Amino acid sequence: MLLHKITCWLSLGSLTLASIIPRVADLLPPSRVIVERQATTSTQVPDSQCTNGPRTRNCWSQGFSIATDFDAKAPPAGKTVTYNLDITNTTINADGTGDRIAMLINGKYPGPVIRAAWGDTLVINVKNSLQHNGTGIHWHGLRQLNSCQHDGVPGITECPIAPSKTRQYVFKCTQFGTTWYHSHWSSQYAEGVVGTIIIDGPATANYDEDLGTLPITDWYYKPGFEINEQAQHSRTGPPLPDNILVNGTHKNKDGAGSYFKMTVTKGKKYRIRLINTSVDSVFSVSMDGHPFTVITSDFVPIKSYVTDQVTMNIGQRYDVIINANQTASNYWLRVSIGTACGGNNIIASNIPLGAILHYDGVPDGQPTSTGVAMRTSCTDETNLVPFVPNSVPTSIISEAGKMDLNHFQDANNNFLFRWLIDGTPQIVNWNRPSLQIALEGSTAFGNNSNVYEMATNGWYLWWIQTTTFIAIPHPIHLHGHDFYILGKGAGTWDGTANGLNFQNPTRRDTATLPAGGYLLMAFPADNPGMWVMHCHIAWHAAQGLSVQFLERKNEIQGTIGNTGEFNKGCGEWNEYWQPGNHPYEQTDSGI
Repeated sequence: MLLHKITCWLSLGSLTLASIIPRVADLLPPSRVIVERQATTSTQVPDSQCTNGPRTRNCWSQGFSIATDFDAKAPPAGKTVTYNLDITNTTINADGTGDRIAMLINGKYPGPVIRAAWGDTLVINVKNSLQHNGTGIHWHGLRQLNSCQHDGVPGITECPIAPSKTRQYVFKCTQFGTTWYHSHWSSQYAEGVVGTIIIDGPATANYDEDLGTLPITDWYYKPGFEINEQAQHSRTGPPLPDNILVNGTHKNKDGAGSYFKMTVTKGKKYRIRLINTSVDSVFSVSMDGHPFTVITSDFVPIKSYVTDQVTMNIGQRYDVIINANQTASNYWLRVSIGTACGGNNIIASNIPLGAILHYDGVPDGQPTSTGVAMRTSCTDETNLVPFVPNSVPTSIISEAGKMDLNHFQDANNNFLFRWLIDGTPQIVNWNRPSLQIALEGSTAFGNNSNVYEMATNGWYLWWIQTTTFIAIPHPIHLHGHDFYILGKGAGTWDGTANGLNFQNPTRRDTATLPAGGYLLMAFPADNPGMWVMHCHIAWHAAQGLSVQFLERKNEIQGTIGNTGEFNKGCGEWNEYWQPGNHPYEQTDSGI
């Protein structure tokens, strides 16, 4: 074992000392040339002696590797990692336009990067220092296996955190990869209550260094709550965003502000964790002269493939690798907006959209590089083959649960707009969350709860079918699970297996319902709890486009265990949210 560790150290060291010492191959006769070990992602057999490194990213530790099915096998035992987050009222000048009212985590936008490793337990203490807002933090895409009460959705899995109060979230990192966290209290994350998460683990391709998360969002100069109220009562939809931000910064239409810069060393390979954290935008992303090797979609490792750009809907993530093998210079990381389903006021300014890849040792400057023609579509990537294969039973076709997506606008109520699932919008009760009702053994969820029960532990197929004449795509995000995409398309599903994929279909936690079409998503009921599924366009979620899955209700109490933090939070919120004790009422869905 000692010899193995020394060999690994030498391999790592050679990456930085190559310019000082000759290569081993130059010192040995041809018959004794040592071949550096490479990751072998073609096999499903883990190597218990292999640890994670630049040339062995498929390995992890203790026999766990990229070949491990993390949905079927508990992760390796890890450590406890603790973070403290404080949400405050403040202002922000993200793009040089001037201060805008904001709500930030620890005074930063985006908030702190939360980092742990596969198998670790995260303990996150959230303090609500906002003056007149409740809050609740959702850990997007994290499975929350047997920890539903920590999913962070006010009105569903918890009561909101009352002003001046705290909440502790505790959950195990059963997956690995890239994601983000955000407020799930009304449209609050549009005000800046957003951050990113890295869970270190194995990968399906090799790289030298990790450049970290790269969140990309749309940006409005008006407060998000104001725009949300406009969207609630608009006959033409919400206003366009004013700009984009890449890792919290960008230039504005007048050229003020600054681009985010990533610095690399020529000859190395880098992992970049792309995240769409916007409220109403689809983005495509490319890097001039540096193709992407895509290794992960959402939290699911995939068979790597090379492409010149990726398209991300809201909530989606792609981990990509670039090779810094071009002439040392400055290059554009380009971002284009999905104008097929939206827009942005910054487009008319002809300001380049994106960030800068900067090679170490060259002068700073705005790139003059050229790149590929950027997409403006709003459709998902299609080359997403999970590395660990799973199949879906074909028998579930006959048991598909249909959900009709429609809308309603009330001309007698200032044109109040609501998205409807099977005829009703979802509107939560902050004072009495659905999980509380389920734990009491009741089913009295209310008229606008949109609860769909999953009583047994088998497979379920859910068929979302657009019936409204408003033909726009919707990024559908499911909590508590990854789901298998059996099929999607324009028009209406014919109810047959024709064209569907049951053998290792794409698996992720956010997928786009095509404009005017359907989406077929399957998953097993293997995580007892109360789980929301919603459109991740913030204005649409606020307008009611969501449902809840009550999964194996009789087992929820036994899996989540201690509900002390849950009960404490509801007591504090109910004491705060009383008539006359707050300056406004709930005017949207609440999530």
